[in-house]
Amino acid sequence: MNIIKSKHNCLIKIILSVLSCAFLLCSCSFRFNINDSDSKSENDLVVHYLDVGQGDSIFIELPSSETMLIDAGVSGLGEGIVNYINDCGYSKIDYLVATHPHADHIGSMAYVVENMHIGEIYMPKVSTTTRTYEKLLTAISDKGLKIKSAHSGMSIADESDFSIDVLGPVTIDEDSLNNCSVLLKITHKNNKFLFIGDAEKQELGTVNADLSADVLKVGHHGSRTSTTEDLLERVDPSIAVISLGKDNDYGHPHKSTINLLNKFNVATYRTDEDGTIIMSSDGNNIATLTGVKSIEREE
Repeated sequence: MNIIKSKHNCLIKIILSVLSCAFLLCSCSFRFNINDSDSKSENDLVVHYLDVGQGDSIFIELPSSETMLIDAGVSGLGEGIVNYINDCGYSKIDYLVATHPHADHIGSMAYVVENMHIGEIYMPKVSTTTRTYEKLLTAISDKGLKIKSAHSGMSIADESDFSIDVLGPVTIDEDSLNNCSVLLKITHKNNKFLFIGDAEKQELGTVNADLSADVLKVGHHGSRTSTTEDLLERVDPSIAVISLGKDNDYGHPHKSTINLLNKFNVATYRTDEDGTIIMSSDGNNIATLTGVKSIEREE
């Protein structure tokens, strides 16, 4: 299948799926804001904030027709994530990023490695002894793949119309895996997307790079330990996305986080309320689609 054409097919399938759900079952929401653009270009950047419950997983279609996957949720979601990506017409992840080795971010990554073609793998230079982490390392080793240690100042891609830069970690905090999170910034012409994993204010305070972005993937599922006034002043986002599970045991998102986002007039989307959220950038405008199907956990 032609990958460029598959971008259109993926969006068409998703829209039809959402419309079917909305009009036939009346059980999901549908909202599409095209922001002055009524057609999708072959060179768009498309970001899929997958609804994986209490965890993170973000699939990205790059303007180069390459793909990126940031995190892979908890265990048991691997088949659903792979099927989602396959339905978009892809069988390869060119850039696989594990922001940090917590189970709600790498739980299904071993399955993804085992069942897809993988290009480059980026992880922070920190380890843990959990079975989930060891399983991922085994899957990577069994396929003869290597891990690149992600750190601030690294460039993953630098093309004429887009770039992917690593802004963190600046240092490794052995006492906090959250504060070893890989921070990524994708710039597509005049649009910028920031992904900060579970980074908390301690790590974010070490970053001297430009954090400004149109879209912020809110840190640590909306925890109050990540989103601060200082961060929002530095990022100055117009849109925020929080990835979290409905009625989770952690009280995410924290009320103070929502209050801050409201104070800064940030349009906020939540996977627990909006399902999978898709944003398409033509480099100047960002279209948003919500109500897309969630990734189902294997029985």
